[in-house]
Amino acid sequence: MKATFRGGVHPAHGSKAQTQGLATRSFVSDTVRIIMNMNIGAPSQPCVAKGDHVKIGQVIGEPVGFLGLPVHASVSGEVVSVEPIPYLSEQPAMCVTIHNDFADEWVELHPLGSVETVDPALIIPAIKNAGICGLGGASFPTHVKLSIKPEQKCDCIIANGAECETHLTCDHRLMLENPVRVVDGLRAAMRAINVKEGIIAIEDNKPDAIEAMRKACQGREGVRVQVLKTKYPQGGEKQLIEAVTGRQVPSGGLPIQAGVIVMNVATCAAVADAVIDGKPLVERIVTVTGAVRQPANLRLRIGTITEDIIGECGGFSGDVGKVIFGGAMTGMCAPNTSIPIAKATGGILVLDKQDAASVEEGPCLRCGKCVEVCPIGLHPLKIKIAADADRIDECKRLHVMDCTLCGSCSFICPAHRWLTASFKVAKQKLAAQAKKGGSGK
Repeated sequence: MKATFRGGVHPAHGSKAQTQGLATRSFVSDTVRIIMNMNIGAPSQPCVAKGDHVKIGQVIGEPVGFLGLPVHASVSGEVVSVEPIPYLSEQPAMCVTIHNDFADEWVELHPLGSVETVDPALIIPAIKNAGICGLGGASFPTHVKLSIKPEQKCDCIIANGAECETHLTCDHRLMLENPVRVVDGLRAAMRAINVKEGIIAIEDNKPDAIEAMRKACQGREGVRVQVLKTKYPQGGEKQLIEAVTGRQVPSGGLPIQAGVIVMNVATCAAVADAVIDGKPLVERIVTVTGAVRQPANLRLRIGTITEDIIGECGGFSGDVGKVIFGGAMTGMCAPNTSIPIAKATGGILVLDKQDAASVEEGPCLRCGKCVEVCPIGLHPLKIKIAADADRIDECKRLHVMDCTLCGSCSFICPAHRWLTASFKVAKQKLAAQAKKGGSGK
């Protein structure tokens, strides 16, 4: 039986056709630029200096604060700079640039062995030391997600293989090419917190991945595949939990309050690497698609520069309008092609000038379509009016903070209203207000 949720939209999933049939291939560049703020929480503190020689897996950024994670060198070679660079955020990101000597010299690793026999108490520390965060885009530290409090109960871990975002096929290829590693990581997480049920959730537009994952689940305790209807944003945590378990995460709450933890399938594979092989997170699969001559799924070292990635794909295939990190629905526009990929970068989408052109915002038609498709059950029209008038407290009363910025309302709006953009600004203002302890207008 296929599971789903209320609301949602159906973007053109044909956009995945460029890369869904392309096997993953590796590309290693001669320079990487590794930023220190790759996960939610305080940026890591660089612990190397210009001129230092580093090995793959060496810690080059020390964690800071409760949500902090270590950052590791993804190539061996010489550190050529430690300085801030422009990135996807408002503020520059501290960055360690390393020139690759192609010696592929690793630090000493400390594998723990089989996920089925390792001491469960060793799993979460191994995940933390490997610098693993959510690879589906949220970049929340995985060890924190799994460190549930005594009063919290978790009876299910969902491995998110929905990959509902347009254009991206990196998770699809991972499930096809290395399904056992996904199951290994899921089982490690289950054993770490003594959870008996693990569910790998996959949309029904990936029948080959469903078959591969079902085979990988055979003989593995408590693990199964749940087929989902293809609909956006099926891969959102709240929507996924509702579809798979029928439970709802309370307003302002976290998945653990519904007794569930959600992990992306790539995160699961990274957990398996950390436990079985002792490897930190230094590479990932990235889909490169759109207006490039040779679209591809590439296994890239963390810190690989966009310009080099585009070059590996034959260069641009037309007049470039935008380069987006992620997919068309939730991706962020890159300021330039000199910025590097981070741990949560699942795709690079290049739009030509025609596809990238902004559409003029029209007057609201009061059609109600935005309300129908909102997977959270919000009233986008009312929030938009309040947000544009800078009535931030009213936005809060209308639960704008529950908005996941999925873009479904903007996608469906016949008047091309910039709904999601307004909600993002309102959420940022409310977050800043909460930080200062003040009040809105």
